[in-house]
Amino acid sequence: MPEIIETTVYRLEELSDAAKDKARAWYRQVGFDHDWFEFVYDDFERICSILGIDLKTVPVRLYGGGTRQKPCIWFSGFWSQGDGACFEGWYRHAKGAPQKIRDHAPKDSELHWIADALQAIQRRNFYQLHATVTHRDRYYHEYCMAISVERDSPTYQDMTVDAEDSVIEALRDLARWLYRQLEQEYEGQTSDEAVDEVYRPQIVRHRSEAYAATAASGSCAARIAAGGRNPCRSISQVSL
Repeated sequence: MPEIIETTVYRLEELSDAAKDKARAWYRQVGFDHDWFEFVYDDFERICSILGIDLKTVPVRLYGGGTRQKPCIWFSGFWSQGDGACFEGWYRHAKGAPQKIRDHAPKDSELHWIADALQAIQRRNFYQLHATVTHRDRYYHEYCMAISVERDSPTYQDMTVDAEDSVIEALRDLARWLYRQLEQEYEGQTSDEAVDEVYRPQIVRHRSEAYAATAASGSCAARIAAGGRNPCRSISQVSL
């Protein structure tokens, strides 16, 4: 026999300050499970392309079958001393990178410096430098990137004495830049204001939709297994 389930839900404005803090903490720990870094990664891929970095990719399976190529970008954060970001790929000179990076990010002086540094060292080596970047160790920060720099000279000229260090430092600076973007994005999306905006339009209807979805699909687990978002999460499930 069907059962009627009743539950009490609250609008955000109806909660005490302590209950609001508890609800926000719950969302940050449990509800914040989506790929919040997706747009940062997309922008980083574009920046790498401008600078002449071809990111390594690996195939990942999709819920509906098939695969897609996922760039080799990793990070950990944002509260431990060893946190950071790193990537794998191949670097070569990209013509016009300093101007293109300014067109893409006109106010980002850090990216301008990285593009200028790579351009300067390439010029001193007749634009023949290339590098391979691989991840090593079990951590994810700029010093976990093993960077091998070589010069592809048809006359077998050695690279200038500062070439290797200059390329390595520029690529590690790029990893540091990525980590700062990720940290800023995380802090923005988990701020009190951002979490409150998630709760306000959804708090009353979440639970009724969850039960309707459960009746239609059999369980929340069935919806998740099918690739859907978890419909059974709402502020009403937090012990206030």
